[in-house]
Amino acid sequence: MKPGSKNSYRSLKSININGKDYKYYSLAEAEKNGLAGISKLPKSLKVLLENLLRYEDDLSVTKDQIIAIKNWLKEKKSNTEIAYRPARVLLQDYTGIPAVADLAAMREAVKEKK
Repeated sequence: MKPGSKNSYRSLKSININGKDYKYYSLAEAEKNGLAGISKLPKSLKVLLENLLRYEDDLSVTKDQIIAIKNWLKEKKSNTEIAYRPARVLLQDYTGIPAVADLAAMREAVKEKK
């Protein structure tokens, strides 16, 4: 899936490793550019925030959704629905193997339908 076209908090950065450039979304840069205090968010909300920054497009992911995550620091809750496009799966030891196999099968089924 293609990342969003916006970069409201100028968090898109580039790093060169072994002669190849890679892009990533830096929460530290986002914090410097308008999202003050996000370094204090719990790790789970940082993952959600990075995902929103990556896919911000003003259609499915808006600035309001990003601000809702930031505002969790003050309110400790939010009624704002966010768009979440998981890119990583973290499972513990062997209990995750069947789930990963199911995800791979679903990915292949979707690919065949296209």
